[in-house]
Amino acid sequence: MELIIGSHVSYKNSDQLLGSVKEALSYGANTFMFYTGAPQNTMRGSIDLELRDRAYALMKENNIDIDKVIVHAPYIVNLANTENFDFSVSFLKKEVERCSILGIKYMVLHPGSAVNSSREEALTSISEGLNLILDNNYNVRILLETMAGKGNEVGKTFDELKTIIDNVKYKDKIGVCLDTCHLNDAGYNIKEFDYILDEFDKKIGIKYIGCIHVNDSKNILGSHKDRHENIGLGTIGFDNLINVIYNKKLENVPKILETPYVTKDDNSKDKEYPPYKYEIDMIRNKEFNNDLIRNIRGN
Repeated sequence: MELIIGSHVSYKNSDQLLGSVKEALSYGANTFMFYTGAPQNTMRGSIDLELRDRAYALMKENNIDIDKVIVHAPYIVNLANTENFDFSVSFLKKEVERCSILGIKYMVLHPGSAVNSSREEALTSISEGLNLILDNNYNVRILLETMAGKGNEVGKTFDELKTIIDNVKYKDKIGVCLDTCHLNDAGYNIKEFDYILDEFDKKIGIKYIGCIHVNDSKNILGSHKDRHENIGLGTIGFDNLINVIYNKKLENVPKILETPYVTKDDNSKDKEYPPYKYEIDMIRNKEFNNDLIRNIRGN
């Protein structure tokens, strides 16, 4: 089976999904992930159906399966915060509807962060929110992302994710997105990924895995910091990430790169470049080439 590999791409109001597809193709990808607006806020523009249909045609021409494309919910939505609970539920209901209009079947969501509550109360709040959000007729599955455990983040262990999922009524509309950097920073050793998968299967079930975020980490195991690094340049390492990407149990699951942009001039943030074409090439060849990253960094 062909590797399903892509990266985060932009979604601009001018060309919307069509622009996202074009960017993904420029990286040599056969899938991608995008936010339907800025990840830092909940402002959303209307969806242009003509641009959507042109995007569909371009995907079909280039063998991109719309069923493997991912939307990511914005970071600021927090179902664990009871004070903003109603707003988060209302927004995510609309975001699920937007996914359905765009034809996207998977939306990744950070579970949330406990605010003025215990972790147990936060877990209950998340499950309750998901039950309200998923009570619909849309064919959209929410994937809870594994988190690094920074601050009061919920979802840093499989046990926490299991608690949430166990209390969600709509089991066919819930799943998990594994993030390799987050797993590492939460204390799961990617060198022992088969054991990690075994634990996940026993506690939750591999069938619930709908997406893999492939990121190296700037941090040591169990640091709870969440700082992504380019493939092969972090503490996880290229070979360990390749073992995740090509794991037979996950071969039908889309893999998405969220690694940092690189810059040729450290003093100028406007000279940043996406590394995804180079990283995807290395992943397809299963061979680390540090020169590729050095070339786009200009050193």
